[in-house]
Amino acid sequence: MTYFLILYNRLTGDVHVTEFDETRRHEALSRRFALENDFKGLPEWEVVVLGGTDLEQIKRTHGRYFKDASELAAS
Repeated sequence: MTYFLILYNRLTGDVHVTEFDETRRHEALSRRFALENDFKGLPEWEVVVLGGTDLEQIKRTHGRYFKDASELAAS
């Protein structure tokens, strides 16, 4: 399994993805918690770690992080 650290701005739609292989799960989670602390008080930012086989799978299952408003409305 691959882990994806996603930093998502709900207002602008900006998304930053960092990929971690299966041996670095702990690092992905540690960075998530550090980023949550950095963005504390900024509710427009969301920080998550998601696991899957590849980024395409994550895009299919968690499309809101990767689609614009018109794409979300159409789906």
